[in-house]
Amino acid sequence: MNLRGRPPFVCLRVQSQMNDVIEFKTIDEHGPQTYHATFDVNAADLGREEVVGLGTVAINANVKQGDLEGEYIADGEVTFTADLTCSRCAEPYPFANPSTFHVRFRPRPEASTEEEVEITDAEELDVEFYSEPAVPLRELALEQVQLSIPMKPLCDESCLGLCPTCGVNRTREKCSCDDSVVDERWGALRNLRDELEKKKNV
Repeated sequence: MNLRGRPPFVCLRVQSQMNDVIEFKTIDEHGPQTYHATFDVNAADLGREEVVGLGTVAINANVKQGDLEGEYIADGEVTFTADLTCSRCAEPYPFANPSTFHVRFRPRPEASTEEEVEITDAEELDVEFYSEPAVPLRELALEQVQLSIPMKPLCDESCLGLCPTCGVNRTREKCSCDDSVVDERWGALRNLRDELEKKKNV
């Protein structure tokens, strides 16, 4: 069939679909491969309450055979933008953090098909085990997004957070609450100290 008779965008779309999955058989037969893909992801798919919005996720990866039998090494970068909720002031803020990755894929040991594989060597923290000789790029990209998002997002290191009494954002406006209010737990310790002083004086 004469490919020149096809609209150019058809060929591009086919290439995009082929790049959605890293197939180890292709690497075995043709050597190192380069993959590019973009995904529209719903923030809810991440299962992170602090992520209130997620833009397009793009991944670039170079994959080659490793030194061990059945090992493949993926190096690349994931870029994305998101709206995160600050853990102090509870307000959303824009977040963008390109994430580079180095992942080694190895065959899952037969004895641990149904069990978690324990990794004891710190140098093997970038190892992932596979049962099928293919890795969806979407899964790899979302995994890197998850690793890039802070456990406790902060809109700014100097964020003062919310006043525990009135709830006002103390970074934006001055709180009128009494700053001299003492935590009740300190009050309990102070009472204990007073009791000990009384026993000494008896």
